[in-house]
Amino acid sequence: MLLQVIKGHASTFLKGMAMGAADVVPGVSGGTIAFITGIYERLLKALKSFTPQTLLILKRDGWASAWRHVDGSFLLALFGGVLFSIATLSHLIAYALANYPLQIWGFFCGLIIASTLYLARTLDLLHPKTLLALACGVLVALAISVLKPVEVPVSALTVLGAGAIAICAMILPGVSGSFLLLVLGMYPVFVRAVTELDFKILALFGTGCVLGLLLFSHVLYWLLQHWRRITLGVLTGFLAGSIVIVWPWKQVLVERINRHGEMVPIVQENISPWVYEAVTGNQAAIVSVSISALCGVVLVLLLEGVGRNNRDCS
Repeated sequence: MLLQVIKGHASTFLKGMAMGAADVVPGVSGGTIAFITGIYERLLKALKSFTPQTLLILKRDGWASAWRHVDGSFLLALFGGVLFSIATLSHLIAYALANYPLQIWGFFCGLIIASTLYLARTLDLLHPKTLLALACGVLVALAISVLKPVEVPVSALTVLGAGAIAICAMILPGVSGSFLLLVLGMYPVFVRAVTELDFKILALFGTGCVLGLLLFSHVLYWLLQHWRRITLGVLTGFLAGSIVIVWPWKQVLVERINRHGEMVPIVQENISPWVYEAVTGNQAAIVSVSISALCGVVLVLLLEGVGRNNRDCS
């Protein structure tokens, strides 16, 4: 019995690690990983249980009952994995994006393609409302893809707000919290805070995440309970449309120097891999990018298999 419990928590921790790794990257959603591995609705249900009723249970029945009420062991294992992943993989991902950008974005494309197909399988694609919801999701993703990154002043309020916005996106399948941080100009601030252990920024960001998570989980859980088809349709459409965000081969049209003296792209245009080398002077690396995309597809299939096995055993 004890071994089974430990195995369950270890599995949840690994899923949290996968979510954390996805959340670090602009264009990939930890919510998608949660959905694929079969823990999404359990996560939302646990988060929305943090209400005044929990305090009453704590006062009346003690810590153990309150802990069970909020599914505390599950949340501890999951977010432990998320935090561990962010702390340990942020350096690796930053290095990979700097040195192997095409291959990394190809891997993300594979993740998104396979995740879109997975979510689409759960929908009635012939229903008019589903098709309309899918179209709306795609259009929203396309609109977001043309947003230009801005630089907002780094203050306690902006870091708090960025945490709340990012975490709301991170628990939505198909919506990348890291990408929204990138648009807000706060992504470099967050990555530096993690790599340099700036505890002040991390504490503010974490507080914003907690507040946003507790508030938004109620809204999202209600939508899935009452408008499941439309909600999942919009999220699937958004996920499909986000391919334009992570498309590996881009031509930089406008760039500028940020406040750290780094050259960052402001306006980019997706181009064909066959003209990429002529336009940019860099190798298109079509074979290695394709292999990376295939690895992303395989990873989603493995995660789906883990989630299906867990559902069959429960």
